[in-house]
Amino acid sequence: MNMNYNFRKIVSVAFLAIAGCGISLAQQSDLGSNATLDDLINYALRNKIEIKQAQIDKEIGEREIASALSGWFPQINANGSIAHSMQLPTTNFNGTNVALGQRNTSALTFQADQALISPQLFQASKAAKYVRQQNNLNEESTKINTVVDVSKAYYDILTSEEQIKIINENILRLERQHTEANARYEVGLVDKTDFKRAQISLNNAKADLKTASENRKYKYDYMKMLLAIPNNQPLSLSFANQSMESSILLDTTELLQIAHRVEFKQLENLKDIQRLNTQYQKWNYLPKVSAYANYALNYRNNKFSDLYTDNFPGSSIGLTLSLPIFTGTKRIQEIKKSELQEERISLDLQNLENQISTEYSAAMAGYRANMNEWRNSKDNMELSEEVYNTIKLQYDAGVKTYLELMTAETDLKTSQLNYLNSLYVVLSSKLDIQKALGTVEIN
Repeated sequence: MNMNYNFRKIVSVAFLAIAGCGISLAQQSDLGSNATLDDLINYALRNKIEIKQAQIDKEIGEREIASALSGWFPQINANGSIAHSMQLPTTNFNGTNVALGQRNTSALTFQADQALISPQLFQASKAAKYVRQQNNLNEESTKINTVVDVSKAYYDILTSEEQIKIINENILRLERQHTEANARYEVGLVDKTDFKRAQISLNNAKADLKTASENRKYKYDYMKMLLAIPNNQPLSLSFANQSMESSILLDTTELLQIAHRVEFKQLENLKDIQRLNTQYQKWNYLPKVSAYANYALNYRNNKFSDLYTDNFPGSSIGLTLSLPIFTGTKRIQEIKKSELQEERISLDLQNLENQISTEYSAAMAGYRANMNEWRNSKDNMELSEEVYNTIKLQYDAGVKTYLELMTAETDLKTSQLNYLNSLYVVLSSKLDIQKALGTVEIN
């Protein structure tokens, strides 16, 4: 029986372990294999740490709002006391000193207060929507930066993958040329120079491949960091039907709308909050009015053991009024300070408008310049391919030297890599313009 029990226990534990492992794998594969750019963006918007922190900040803001507005609810308190008088106070009555009170006293008081007029609560009620708007804008800003960063990282990885393909193709060409040079040397057509040059070029190409592979590894790790994925977890990306050339075009006639920028909205929201703070300082001239009701249990006796045998209750209801009359000009200074802070934020808005305009101008100039560089690189790449193919045929026919062939091959590889780099720069510039315009889609 014990053996059967142990066996069932082992099977149960193993089942739970397998199930847990399955859950873990399911969590790890939430992104899926061969993830596209849209998959990466959606995953990052759900899992990036900064976005989760912004969402927690929103929840914290809701708690702060609820805490501030809780002052409109009745505030109920209980206070208790117990005291023993070492000496009773006395008074003179008809020439005789008479002790007042009893040596042992105790009281338990319940009181409810209800705020009716409160400048602080008025401000809290009006500020709630601005606090929510501020937290929403902070989350939106984080999401915009996430979309831009993930997109750039994806295109950077795609560029690296294409670079590695070009280098591998270059290595295949160099290996064939190395073999041909060796064969020509063995039959006595050429000396060792061509063979050694081929070997040097092949070694350099393999070193370039190693460097590009290491850079690609870092770029994948950077992408994992953006996605909040552990470094030891594999990341598989899909580049199928992903043409970088088809993604570089942009409507350069679209006008800049500064009000669409999330940074401008954040600063306007801050100005609204500061304006409300100025109003609050003015509201401080208003009286504070609240209603109250209390009920008290009072016990007193000279003998401590009989203290709670008799109760002398009391209760009352009423209103309290607090009206500030003179506070040493503090309220006036606070109002002036808040108005100056409003003026300062207005200047910040003007400065931000200038910064955004300059940022947009720089992004647009960079995009146009990079587009021109990309077109030039594309033309050079096509020309380099034609030159290489021509010289290769001439070299095979014995017209051109091996040095000329190697020069053409180097030019081809350089033009191909320059083309890829310029293409990535154009895509990055396009994202910078979209960010400057405030048109980055985060949904």
